[in-house]
Amino acid sequence: MNTDILSNTQLDALKSLIQESANIIVCCHKSPDGDALGSSLAWAEYLRTLGKEANVIVPDAYPDFLQWLPNSERIIRYDKHADTKAAELFKNADTVFCLDFNEPGRTYEMQDTLMQSAARKVMIDHHLNPAMDTALTVSHPEMSSTSELIFRIIRQLGGFEEMSRHCATCIYCGMMTDTGGFTYNSNNPEIFHIISMLLTKGIDKDKIYRNVFNNYSVWAIRLRGYIMSQKLKTFADINACYFTITRRDMRDFHFIKGDAEGLVNEPLKIKGMKLSISLREDDRHNNLIWVSLRSVDDFPCNKVAAEFFNGGGHLNASGGRLFCTLAEAENTVRRAIAHYQDLLKKT
Repeated sequence: MNTDILSNTQLDALKSLIQESANIIVCCHKSPDGDALGSSLAWAEYLRTLGKEANVIVPDAYPDFLQWLPNSERIIRYDKHADTKAAELFKNADTVFCLDFNEPGRTYEMQDTLMQSAARKVMIDHHLNPAMDTALTVSHPEMSSTSELIFRIIRQLGGFEEMSRHCATCIYCGMMTDTGGFTYNSNNPEIFHIISMLLTKGIDKDKIYRNVFNNYSVWAIRLRGYIMSQKLKTFADINACYFTITRRDMRDFHFIKGDAEGLVNEPLKIKGMKLSISLREDDRHNNLIWVSLRSVDDFPCNKVAAEFFNGGGHLNASGGRLFCTLAEAENTVRRAIAHYQDLLKKT
């Protein structure tokens, strides 16, 4: 099965960029998820096999359940080293690979440093509407994940035979997390051909699943139970629901980053449910609400995110943010559900 993704022109350009670069940065979006980290760590490892100095820089903290990923201890957090190590690396970089984001604003506080760097930028991403000045853009929104793109690119560059188990583990983790354990956006048979190839590298896919999805603290489980039992608001006749997570909730349940990961998917287990929305107060900034949306079948939660929540994403998995109080955010959710109620009611 052919997994090539680059045109001949893109392939030649990428080879030249890598060959001409000695100091490389691999970066991703704010609040890195499994795909952002998996693709970044895998790509950096591949570049190191070519003798390149490749550093992974992320804007801020990533979930506790991803800290087992191979080489994650080498990740540099921009929010902790903005004026020291990160600044020096951006200053001296020849090329910056921008993975799993379609425009620089998604790096938030790291945006200015990223864009002011004289290094050439290369985007590798699977989100809609890429908007960044780059030397090379590899954009394929039809792909399941950026990690899938990284696999295809490494193989097309001739790097599969030498691919390490660590690299394959990171790629599989990214593909798995961005498809909810291959439960959405994963009907392309080529995805499972790629998985079979990754398995030849000795990855333990069952352990990877447990590390990501069965790795919560007692307090995280209690929080999830509380939110589902006490905070979930459903609109049964419209097949939609939402819930809120407040600062008090996070304080009461000793919240750490990642404790609410995937929680927005849980209400979709309700028979007939088509849309689930999560509203979470930022733990440091007032009037900042983080929004996550999930849907099933052909309901476009990315359109809802773009129209009502200053966001976007994929058909069944999207996000956004609101600059308002939580009560105002709830009103926005209700307006969004009412606006799309006819489509939500369709069987």
